[in-house]
Amino acid sequence: MHGKVLLLSQRRISDLVAFCLAYEFEDTFHAVTGAERVDATDFASIEFSRRVYKLVRLASGSPSLAARLAPVPRGNAPLAGDFELFFPIFNNAFELYSLATIPDWRKRCRKAACFISEIWTDLLPEYLLELLSEFDHVFTGLQHCADDVGRITGRPCSYLPLATDVLRFAPAGTDQPRPIEVCNIGRRSQVTHRALLADAARRNSFYYYDTVAASGADLKQRTFRVDDPQEHRLMLATILKHSRYFIANRSHVNNPEFTAGRDEISARFYEGIAAGTIMIGEAPRTAEFKRQFDWPDVVTHLPFDSPNVADILADLNSDPDRLATVRSRNLREAARRHDWLYRIETVFDTLGLKPTEAMQARTERLAQIARQADAGLRTHA
Repeated sequence: MHGKVLLLSQRRISDLVAFCLAYEFEDTFHAVTGAERVDATDFASIEFSRRVYKLVRLASGSPSLAARLAPVPRGNAPLAGDFELFFPIFNNAFELYSLATIPDWRKRCRKAACFISEIWTDLLPEYLLELLSEFDHVFTGLQHCADDVGRITGRPCSYLPLATDVLRFAPAGTDQPRPIEVCNIGRRSQVTHRALLADAARRNSFYYYDTVAASGADLKQRTFRVDDPQEHRLMLATILKHSRYFIANRSHVNNPEFTAGRDEISARFYEGIAAGTIMIGEAPRTAEFKRQFDWPDVVTHLPFDSPNVADILADLNSDPDRLATVRSRNLREAARRHDWLYRIETVFDTLGLKPTEAMQARTERLAQIARQADAGLRTHA
């Protein structure tokens, strides 16, 4: 591909820790395409314009009238040149209105696709999703919603799995020291957490966990805001590269009323394999998870509430060769299949765009990591 790529980012107005994953996707896109990035900057102005748009849209039934009457948000960025591809990345559907900050994007961009990281079928704001009707393709980071999003937008829509920056998360070697015994971040079971605290005290081991207060109406979230998404992803990668076990569960594991049986693959699984951890937890009960993670021991089942987690860890620790094999295999498969590069390649293939030289160079760097992990597998075979 010889043309320029344009990104639209929410990083300056949406700074929750979970959103850092999407910004890592943007950063990887920039690294392999040299993309230009426009940041939405004035949240209050965007929100005011969105409310006016929504009011007129719902009262009149006319998206075009609503677009004409809604004030242009402050900080809007008319484009000075043309682009081969426009690829905005949204954390959720409620950020879609920030497209108004680039009023002439469709005229200036030959191809246009977007990615919505998290969107659930019972939270589909149709007046916002219809703003995507001018895109060539819509990608969603959750699988269950793709058909409904396609129906509302009237555009082709497909599931694009999450991933991670394997170059950042991969350890220097599969046998490097891992002083952290267990890493348990984000949504957690208090039953399992208390058992892990007791086990760490008994064995004098390093148990890493969040101390941020639970939040949300149901106190089931553990979220916080970050100053710099790149710094946070670097810190997370460093922690995981030095962790033996990583608790990874399907999305919203502690909120089954919300998911209502719609199991989805959380980012934890991609991060955990890329760092060469031993993952323990509750995996999604879906064919899609088995397709993406189709190798042995990718996740050792640990019920969400596990008062006997110490016994499970002791059993795993009794077989160091098996653990070394799991670490090497996880890292190898991450490098082969679950770097952001492979998602970018899917976007390019879908839109008929040619890969860049930087994409091909990253492919070789990932292949080198996979070869090193393969060597580790042979050592412990």
